[in-house]
Amino acid sequence: MDYSELYVQRIRSLCQKRGIAINKLATMSNVKQSTLDNIVRGITKNPRIKTLHKVALAFNMTVAEFLDFDELNQYSFDEDDED
Repeated sequence: MDYSELYVQRIRSLCQKRGIAINKLATMSNVKQSTLDNIVRGITKNPRIKTLHKVALAFNMTVAEFLDFDELNQYSFDEDDED
């Protein structure tokens, strides 16, 4: 799984668990609907930390809590990756 897909999976999972649609999350987080759509569709591969912070707050989480999940914690970057 690609690194950027992990954020998408996390957002979708939290939305599903809490019964929140992406458009509702946009309102709750004060993040533009188009921005969230671009993240969820994989168009935006590297969202800003400010955006992730707003999304985390909408889920009543800190950024650390939002980013603390098994798939991300177990992700291994390739040595050839120069990002």
